[in-house]
Amino acid sequence: MPEGVDVLVHEMGLRDGLQSIETIFSTEGKMDWIRAEAESGVPQLQVGSFVPPKLLPQMADSADVVRQAIQIPDLVVSALAPNLKGAKNAMEAGAHQVGVVMSISEAHNMSNVRRSTKESLEDFKRIVEYRDSNPAYNDVCLSGGMATAFGCTISGPVSLPDVMRIAEQLLKAGANRLNVADTVGYANPGQVRDLFTELYRTVGRDVAIGAHFHDTRGLGLANAFAALETGVRELDASLGGLGGCPYAPGASGNIVTEDLVFMLESMGMRTGVDLKALLKARKIMECQLKGEPTHGTFAKAGLPLGFAYASAA
Repeated sequence: MPEGVDVLVHEMGLRDGLQSIETIFSTEGKMDWIRAEAESGVPQLQVGSFVPPKLLPQMADSADVVRQAIQIPDLVVSALAPNLKGAKNAMEAGAHQVGVVMSISEAHNMSNVRRSTKESLEDFKRIVEYRDSNPAYNDVCLSGGMATAFGCTISGPVSLPDVMRIAEQLLKAGANRLNVADTVGYANPGQVRDLFTELYRTVGRDVAIGAHFHDTRGLGLANAFAALETGVRELDASLGGLGGCPYAPGASGNIVTEDLVFMLESMGMRTGVDLKALLKARKIMECQLKGEPTHGTFAKAGLPLGFAYASAA
C-alpha cells in the first residue's frame, strides 16, 4: 500500500476496458492516458494483457506499453497473463505485478482460457516456479485472480466453498495476493459481505486481497462499499467505466474510477488521487474512442460545494 493511502485504486481501463471495445488505441495514445492518470495520483495501472494478438489485437503492444510505463516514477505497473507463456512475457517486459486469472466456474474458464480450472492451477504453479528460479524476477508480485467468484453467465451460481478451495490452492502454490472478481456482475452487497468475511476467515488478514466489480446491474459501487466494510483495501476500477468480458455475453464495464475515488474520499478514505486531474485523464482517453460510450456520474456533476479530500478533512 502506498504511503498516505487508505485504499489502493487499481486502474483497469487499459486492459479490461480496451479489450472489449472496437477502438484500437495506438501505443502513443495509451501512454498519453497512462501518464495523465499517473499524474492524477492513481498509484497502480493494469496496462495490458499478454495474450495472442490474433485473439485480442487491442493488446498487441502490451510489451511496449509495459516497458514505457515502468519508467514513470512511483507507478506500479501490472499486466494480465492467462498462462505461463504470457507470464514470462510480462515479466520480461518488466511488469511489477502479474495477474494470473482463472475462473471459479469451470464453464467460464474453458470459454476464457480453454482449459479446466485444475489445469490453470497447475500452470500457476509453473509460473511461480519460473519466477522463483529467475533472480531478476524474484520481486514480481504474482496475483492469483479468481474470476466469476460470485456467479457465471454460462453456468449460473458459484458456490462459496469452491471459491475458498481455489483461494487456498492459489496461496499454497505461491500467490502473493488474491484478487476476487465479479466478472459478469452477478454480485449483490450481501453476497459480497459474506464472501469476503469467509475469505478472510479462511486465509487470514495478512493476505493482500483485492476486489474487482462490474456494474452490470447497477450494484458496482454498493458492492465496493460492502467489500470495504469487510476490510478490503484494494479495488479495481476503469476510467469512464470502460470494459467487460468478451467471453461473457451481457457483461458491462468495471465500476467507474472517478465515481469510486469520489466515494472513497467523501467517506474519509485517502486515495491519493486528484479528481480534477483524473477528469483530464478521462478526456484524453475519451478523445481516442470511436463511438464507444463512457459512463459515470461524477464526471457530469463535479465536486459538491464544501467538498474536502480525506487527507484534508
